[in-house]
Parts: sequence; structure tokens; C-alpha cells
Amino acid sequence: MVTIRLARGGSKKRPFYHLTVTNSRNARDGRFVERIGFFNPVAAGGEVRLSVDQERATYWLSQGAQPSDRAAQLLKEAAKAVA
Repeated sequence: MVTIRLARGGSKKRPFYHLTVTNSRNARDGRFVERIGFFNPVAAGGEVRLSVDQERATYWLSQGAQPSDRAAQLLKEAAKAVA
């Protein structure tokens, strides 16, 4: 099954997440099909906290991709920010 989920990056105590489309059997930070955005939970100042390619996210959801719980929240938040 294709899923939209977060892949962790960044250094220790400074998490950074990529919003990825991947096969659910692959490792969390492993192989992915496409990166459709990022999430920086510790953004400060002028840094961007959340960026999502809405067009690609909509495409993958229409193809049957299932978002994880947190990814679904972030997609909803990004959609609200655009509108």
C-alpha cells in the first residue's frame, strides 16, 4: 500500500521531517517514491515551518495513498493556510 508519511532528518535534538510518498513496507527513513514537502517543528524567526506541494498531495490521495495520522493533520493545516 502507498502511504504518505514523515521521514525524519536533522540532527540530534533538532528534528526535521520530509513529507514522503512511499510503500508502507519500506523503512521510515528509507526508500520513497516522492517527496512532497517538509515540516520543521522547531522553526524560529523567519524559518518556514510547513511546506507542502498541494497539487502532488492531491494527486497521490486520488491514487489511493493513505496518509498517516500526523501527515493527515499537516496536509489539513497546509490546505487551510493556502485558502
